[in-house]
Amino acid sequence: MATRQLLAELASAYEQQTGIPVQFESVGGVDAAKRVQAGEAFDLVVLASDAIDKLAAAGKAQVPRVDIVRSDVAVAVKAGALGRPDIGSEAALRHAVLAAASIGYSTGPSGTALMQLFERWGIAAQVKDKLVQATPGVPVGSLVAQGKVALGFQQRSELIHLDGIEILGGMPEAVQIVTTFSAAVCAASSQPQAVRKLLDFMASPQTAEAKRRQGMEPAN
Repeated sequence: MATRQLLAELASAYEQQTGIPVQFESVGGVDAAKRVQAGEAFDLVVLASDAIDKLAAAGKAQVPRVDIVRSDVAVAVKAGALGRPDIGSEAALRHAVLAAASIGYSTGPSGTALMQLFERWGIAAQVKDKLVQATPGVPVGSLVAQGKVALGFQQRSELIHLDGIEILGGMPEAVQIVTTFSAAVCAASSQPQAVRKLLDFMASPQTAEAKRRQGMEPAN
């Protein structure tokens, strides 16, 4: 879901440039991986790079993969919330997490990395009862906007288009969570050469502006 807006923009640009229509179906990463693993007839798949590698190892995606973007996790609170927490340093962010009434996170790679960070900080047990995991396909930011969680962690690209929230910023460099999203030709594709041309376009310098506009950075 982190790449949903970007992929829609790139698909439109590719069609304008080549006349070839491209249609993406955006679902939660866990669901996407399961469907490709099950052999559904998709031409390409875009997921976190480690998930792509697992599909390739299982013979469900072709190698080499193509790295598309690097996406960082940002932190959000409800718009107009009182007591805007400081997240400017690792210590400040840890304090903000401990002080928050509830914490929202995703089912994607950023959520897994966040749980590992809490373990590393030694606070996993303390915050366990405050954690709210968004269901697949539901933005953490929407839970923040609805007041269901006080502090939300999610890919910046999924937060920047939402109303009703305030993005405090990215996580401090020492604990920054960055995911590389990659694409690969699916083993089930009947037109792998055409897909490779699309992937070349998606990784090309001409798409850099769109990637930054959608809250991400080019992967190369």
